[in-house]
Amino acid sequence: VGTYDHLLAVPETAAVLGWESGADPDHLSERRRFFAVWLARVLGMDTSDEFAAYLFRAGKYHAAHGPRHIHVPPAYVTTSIGLMGAAFARIMGEAGLPGKVVAPAMVGWNKYLSVQLHLMDMGYRAALDFGRGDFPVAVGLYGRLRQTVGQRTLTPSAHSGDTLEVLLRKFFNYVPELRADCLQPVWHSHEKESSSWVEVFQTYTPAPGGWRFLLNGRNTAYAGGFAAALKPEDVISIFPPGR
Repeated sequence: VGTYDHLLAVPETAAVLGWESGADPDHLSERRRFFAVWLARVLGMDTSDEFAAYLFRAGKYHAAHGPRHIHVPPAYVTTSIGLMGAAFARIMGEAGLPGKVVAPAMVGWNKYLSVQLHLMDMGYRAALDFGRGDFPVAVGLYGRLRQTVGQRTLTPSAHSGDTLEVLLRKFFNYVPELRADCLQPVWHSHEKESSSWVEVFQTYTPAPGGWRFLLNGRNTAYAGGFAAALKPEDVISIFPPGR
């Protein structure tokens, strides 16, 4: 409650949330609930994959990719994490814990909160990159992909000259939960004459078992692969095996 009272009292943060004339009760309740759930999971030292995905999604929401389309500058998120670490230190101090207990405890909290901040920042950056480009490209999802994402279509933006591979990398950075299902990594090597070692880099191909990536209705396996150049009004379709 104190956190959001403070945000309301500062004109800049009130404007970010659209609360210049006071908080919307439903929106305020929603944000307090999110904060309470997050704090409970932090205090429970949640290190699950699901919590990681939750934090990544929170980062996307901060980039205005949430239901309310509110953009929260990353400086505010970083500061919030810093204030939470400070609150932990203050509470341990008020409990009368000795320095030899507080110091290593704060080392642990700082590491844990830094990882969470990193995950939110990854989601934030992926969401910003998702919308950067010269034209939109619709990506249609079929079968179990729709259930995982909760949408039939996502629309990232492509720059002029982008290939299908570039756009798909942007797409799967935005929904990383699909990558391991749809794609398999392939390692390539490149030996430069001026180098004493071989450089390796990773690319992806459709996962075995019948995954299909269509560009304007044509299977990319027979139409240029992921190196195909994109143009305005292109449509990508991703089909899992059996579809």
